[in-house]
Amino acid sequence: MMSLTVAALTFGIIFLAELPDKTALASLVLGTKYRASYVFAGVAAAMAVQVALALVAGHLLSLLPHRWVEGVTGLLFLVGAAMLLFHGGEDEDEHAAKEPSSNSFWKVAGASFLVVAIAEFGDLTQIMTANLAAKYADPLAVGLGSWLALCAVGGIAIVGGQKLLKYVPMKLIIRVAAAIMVVLAGISIFGAITG
Repeated sequence: MMSLTVAALTFGIIFLAELPDKTALASLVLGTKYRASYVFAGVAAAMAVQVALALVAGHLLSLLPHRWVEGVTGLLFLVGAAMLLFHGGEDEDEHAAKEPSSNSFWKVAGASFLVVAIAEFGDLTQIMTANLAAKYADPLAVGLGSWLALCAVGGIAIVGGQKLLKYVPMKLIIRVAAAIMVVLAGISIFGAITG
């Protein structure tokens, strides 16, 4: 049975970590050029593939002894926090891809899928999803929470990303996400030490 607590925790962590990400920027740019529903379909499909890959990686990580899982996830949470703090504000032009030759559903959704799938591969939120899957051993809850968070950020970026940034500074979002990851790292490392 799926844990709603794990799904909610995963949603919150992934949502905050994804807000300052290049994928949100790519979704924003695509949403300004093409029909929002077409872009969202491609983004949501790409996120589903990325979450599935992260869950497989998390399952493999969970095969390690418990202390090792706690230690590795703790260190990866610290790496994630550092990545957010030191690289979170950079402008990245990886979202610049060949534009679809027409505005048909398949071309726009397909281009959106490719841009986001490539940008998200090996990304911080994919690593965080794998960590959470290993830590909580509830792939359905982690997968659902992560996918919903990624889709929510993509949807917000597509529809109104620029308005959000008028009210919430990106530096604040980055710092809150990094602080949460440091706390989770501390909990995981404490669990690894105490057994």
